[in-house]
Amino acid sequence: MNVADRRRFLGLASATLLSPTAFGRVFARQAPVESRRDKPNILFILSDDHSVPHLGCYGDPNLKTPNLDKLAAEGMRFDRVYTTAPQCVPSRASLMTGRSAVDIRMTRFSAPLPRNIVAFPELLRHGGYYTGLCGRTYHLDGSGGMPDVSQKVFDKHKLRTFSDRVDWIGPGDFANNPANLKAFLKQVPSGRPFFLQVGYSDPHRTYTARQYEPNPESLKIPPNIPDVPSVRKDLAGYYGEIQRLDEQVGKLLGVLGEYGLANNTLVAFMGDNGAALLRGKGTLYEWGLKVPLIIRWPGHIKPGTAGGVLISGEDLAPTFLEAAGVEAPGEMTGKSFLSVLLGQSGKHREYAFAERGAHGSGLPTGTGPFDLGRCVIASRYKLIYNALWQLPYSPVDFAGGEMWKDLRARHEAGTLDAKFSRMFFAEHRPMFELYDLQADPYEFNNLAGKAEAAGIEKQLKEVLQEWMILSQDYLPLPIPSPPKASKR
Repeated sequence: MNVADRRRFLGLASATLLSPTAFGRVFARQAPVESRRDKPNILFILSDDHSVPHLGCYGDPNLKTPNLDKLAAEGMRFDRVYTTAPQCVPSRASLMTGRSAVDIRMTRFSAPLPRNIVAFPELLRHGGYYTGLCGRTYHLDGSGGMPDVSQKVFDKHKLRTFSDRVDWIGPGDFANNPANLKAFLKQVPSGRPFFLQVGYSDPHRTYTARQYEPNPESLKIPPNIPDVPSVRKDLAGYYGEIQRLDEQVGKLLGVLGEYGLANNTLVAFMGDNGAALLRGKGTLYEWGLKVPLIIRWPGHIKPGTAGGVLISGEDLAPTFLEAAGVEAPGEMTGKSFLSVLLGQSGKHREYAFAERGAHGSGLPTGTGPFDLGRCVIASRYKLIYNALWQLPYSPVDFAGGEMWKDLRARHEAGTLDAKFSRMFFAEHRPMFELYDLQADPYEFNNLAGKAEAAGIEKQLKEVLQEWMILSQDYLPLPIPSPPKASKR
């Protein structure tokens, strides 16, 4: 792909922001569309902190998730889906806009989505849809836990915008009460299709689904985490949340059937980013970025199929828009994969990109609350660029938890397996990490700097460099200028 094609793909013009004037041009290109019977309703369900392979239909032997497994059996399961960040806010910003978090200035966790950046529900709304958001906070009007001074700034400058972007915003407990879906459906005007995003808190920490937890002793522990009692207990808590989530999703989908809407509703289930597990959320490893995606659309998607194409979180927005017959603006860098859903041939993305920035509203006391990194994923290999390579790994959301304290004590006592001591407690990280995801799916063997992988390392650094330049990224580029020769 040459530079001109790449620039068109990224959708970047001379300015990276969609101004109000440009927003008007988007709508000028497409006059309001009357509702048609063939426009699908769209129900977008997001779990919170949920990695692949943690569902029954993805092969996790520890989980019983009959409702989501049934959804996959009736639709398509995607096996190579990567969010654009391993954290809620930037990832959800990309899902909403079809653009990278770097491109739209959403790399800081508590940032509000700028008013002049268009979210795809606005385009659906203009195309005749009744639109809504509900359940766990969508995070794009600022996140919970912000200090009062930030709240005052948001109020003073009117930075909360989603009440202007969609028709309806529901209660935070919406997802756990399917009766609320009935209330939403009663508000949808007759003859109009709807879009609704439903956010669940599960399986986000803290883990409270005790009655759904499997027996820790019965778990099959994957090879990328230590098999010790504290890890088993923690993993059982995570699995319990997923099994509770499955039950709630089943109830939600039951409402569609009750109202006779199942056949004309495109249902998409996805994790917003990876699980808060070891080398998960907050990292650019597989458990931080790779998430489940299941889509059912009766009469359009062949039941029981699986998609192996590479998909980015940027790609959901243009896919929903194309399914709805609404034009995606050129500023969207995402690529629709509707052809995959429909079983048609098409051109698919070669690379997916991700970033890591601030997490939460805390000070930069470690790589949990603050880290800087970039990542590119190709068909087989992944390159991670740790800009703050001097700092050690620190987990997100459980650094003060029982499991992490236990592992640290084992490391200090010399009783933790050496490979896990290196993975979790090294004094610093490498600046670059290169993994062969086919031969090394758990990312044990860093190939960066090794002669046998020099070609692919150079290629992925060049690809990442191009993306960072076109996205106007603020980090130092991974390929620096050569040093100038000294004068004699």
